[in-house]
Amino acid sequence: MLEIINLSKSFHTTSNSGSTKSDLVLPMAVESLSLTIREGEFFSLLGPSGCGKTTLLRMIAGLEQITSGEIRLNGQRIDQLAAQNRPFNMVFQKYALFPHLTVFENVAFGLKLKKMNPAELKERVEESLALVNMLSFRDRLPETLSGGQSQRVAIARALVNRPQILLLDEPLSALDLKLREHMQTELKELQRKLGLTFIYVTHDQEEALALSDRIGVMNNGRLEQVSEPKDLYDEPTTLFTAQFVGPMSAIHGEFLEVDGNLATFRFGDVVLKARPKGEEMASPQNAKRALALIRPERLKLAQTETAPLHHNQLTGKVTQKIFRGTQTEVIVEIGNDCLIKAIITDDELDDQLTVGTEVFVTFDPKDTHLFVGHRP
Repeated sequence: MLEIINLSKSFHTTSNSGSTKSDLVLPMAVESLSLTIREGEFFSLLGPSGCGKTTLLRMIAGLEQITSGEIRLNGQRIDQLAAQNRPFNMVFQKYALFPHLTVFENVAFGLKLKKMNPAELKERVEESLALVNMLSFRDRLPETLSGGQSQRVAIARALVNRPQILLLDEPLSALDLKLREHMQTELKELQRKLGLTFIYVTHDQEEALALSDRIGVMNNGRLEQVSEPKDLYDEPTTLFTAQFVGPMSAIHGEFLEVDGNLATFRFGDVVLKARPKGEEMASPQNAKRALALIRPERLKLAQTETAPLHHNQLTGKVTQKIFRGTQTEVIVEIGNDCLIKAIITDDELDDQLTVGTEVFVTFDPKDTHLFVGHRP
């Protein structure tokens, strides 16, 4: 088990002002972050560029010095250990293979530095190459490999040291979409087969949802939410998580009140119900603005008024349709300057919803996440 306790990291830079130099402290890259990663789980750090996820991974690896806090592995502090003395290995976005060495020699490089006996070295390298289906490429040079093959070699090179935890920093982002999806499947299967702990950094929401046992969403050096993929998608606890993870349709209105497990808000002349979210709900008297977020696939469109009991319903007009292969995105105008996106998969309904069609938009209050105090 890996424990990260109140971990912080700040960077310094030197500013020249006339004849003097001063040391400037930049905003915290990681701030008072605590997290527990279970043994054998596939854990992803998800967030936009610059949120601190790679800095956190590098601190775990020992490649970046911490400013304060602790890192513990199975109860023992390891943050004071040098990188080479930590039982981790890291796979980078850039494969960093030695161009003059064969696939076998690249994977064996670290073991040779440890002066491992040749027979054991050969067995370990071949075992690692077999795990990533690259044993038949052992005598090839990196320049003859595809991007996916090079990434497999980089993973084999990390695995050959038999780490307790494998750290992966956006390892698939340089690959094209089809190869990336294929490598995602291979990575997940490899992790399941080995039973290793994987800590995976990505800014790709779909990738994180597909691969992970749990996901930590980062923003401005802090953890916004840590959840299993389905809970993260269905039950976002903060506005940032709701807007960052997957698509949302937004309705701005006026907050009215909280009544039990539901809140009410006004959109135009219609009063709608939603699930209250966020700490601001505790004192909503100072925040009358309301922002309701609904997943596009949870919006139901119909040409007749047939809303189930206790569901929200609005009227609108289809303004645009976008074909996406297995589904169609329908843009509906439900008020002045208010456009929402619904996703439909029904071919018959798709044919009926032409641009200009008047529609009823229905959605369940349980699928509607309401945040207050946020400007449009």
